[in-house]
Amino acid sequence: MDAVTSIQERLYPDLPCFGCGHGNPKGLRLRSHPGDDGVVTAAFTPWPEHDNGLGFLNGGIICTVLDCHSAAAVVLEAERRGWPALPGAALPYVTAGLDVRYLRPSPLEQPVELRAVVREAAEAQMLVDVSLVWDGKPRAEATALWKRWRPRPAN
Repeated sequence: MDAVTSIQERLYPDLPCFGCGHGNPKGLRLRSHPGDDGVVTAAFTPWPEHDNGLGFLNGGIICTVLDCHSAAAVVLEAERRGWPALPGAALPYVTAGLDVRYLRPSPLEQPVELRAVVREAAEAQMLVDVSLVWDGKPRAEATALWKRWRPRPAN
């Protein structure tokens, strides 16, 4: 899967976001890929620095990868529907809310899978279901609300 260009590399290659931006050499640089079934997937391998102090993946990092992986699903859906970023916006949508539920500990030293599905899509906003899965079980789930980025003119 890594030999294929990711959604991030194709649609926003220079974004400096810590989680998904390939323009940030010190970031996580997630690589998400569309599936034939409408599910966007990614593999993520935590770093030793992502330790929560108890030998598991830190909740803030979990939140970051869920948010950033859902971004890939949203930007891909926007492209498919012909909703590009508006003038002055780096992306067509921005996170407006993220409701995360931590279900069980996530491993620190093994790759996990990220899965995202756009549940509702309208030009004004999108709703995405996203999860972090390991060993066949969801470890964290979130509902991400994305709103159309409408830059305001500077005063």
